[in-house]
Amino acid sequence: MNTAVEAFQSKIFDFYEKNRRSFPWRSTTDRYAVMVSEVMLQQTQADRVAPRFLRWLVRFPDVRSLASASLREVLEEWSGLGYNGRGQRLHRAAAMIVEKHGGEVPSEPSRLIELPGIGAYTSRSIPVFADNLDIAAVDTNIRRVLIHELNLSESISPKALLDVAHEVLPKGRSRDWHNALMDYGAMELTGRKTGIVPLTRQSSFKGSRRWYRGALLRELLTSGELSRESVEERYADCPHGIGSIVDSLVMEAMIEEYGDNRMLRIAGESGRGG
Repeated sequence: MNTAVEAFQSKIFDFYEKNRRSFPWRSTTDRYAVMVSEVMLQQTQADRVAPRFLRWLVRFPDVRSLASASLREVLEEWSGLGYNGRGQRLHRAAAMIVEKHGGEVPSEPSRLIELPGIGAYTSRSIPVFADNLDIAAVDTNIRRVLIHELNLSESISPKALLDVAHEVLPKGRSRDWHNALMDYGAMELTGRKTGIVPLTRQSSFKGSRRWYRGALLRELLTSGELSRESVEERYADCPHGIGSIVDSLVMEAMIEEYGDNRMLRIAGESGRGG
C-alpha cells in the first residue's frame, strides 16, 4: 500500500476516533435491522431516523413480523419519514425474503439487489454494516470525501469511483471505515465547504407532487376511505393534477379504487370497506 493511501486512512480514522457519532443501528449487526436503517436513511436525515428506527423494531422486530403486517400498518409506522414508497418496498422486500430466502436477509449484494427498494448502494451497505464485508459502498458523503481528499475529478464515473473506493478500503475494517467516511463527510467535509455538488438533489417538497401524494395517503390512513370525487374537489388546486396522482398510487398498489362510487382506500383493505 502506498503512503498516500495510508495517510488518508489514518486521517479519516483519527477524525472518527475523536468525533464518531452514535446511532442505534451502529450497535447492531442484525442484517434485518441494518436493512431497515439503510432504507430509512436513503432520503431522510440520520437524526430524524434514529427514534423512528427504534420504534419500527418494536413494532416489526424481524422479517416475518414485517412481512405479515398489512400495508396500512406499515404506512402508519412509516408516516413522517417521507417517500412512503420506501416503506411499501421494504414491506414487499420482507415478503420476498420470507418466500425466497427462508426469512433470512441475504448477505450477498447480488441477491440483495433483487429485492424491492434495494439499489446498488444499499445492496453493498447492508453486508458492510451487518457483516463487515470487505467491499466498498459509495453514498453522497463518501463520494465527496473521496473526490476531495484524493484529488479526483467531479466527473469521475460511479464505476471508476467505486474502483478507487475498493483500493483505499482497509481490509478487515469495512464497517468502521464506512462509518468513519460518513462522519467525516457529514461533520467536517460538508458539501457547503467543498462546493462538490451531489449527483442528485431532492426537489423542493411543499406543494410538490410528492407532497400531495403524502397528504392523500395520510388522509386515507386517518379516514379509511374517500371517494375519488371528494378527493378531486378537495385537491382541485393541485398543479400536478390530483387525478393523475391518484392513478399513479393505484398503479403502484399503494391505494385501490373500488365500487360504483369509485371509493379509494389503502391497498389490501377489502375487509374495511365496501
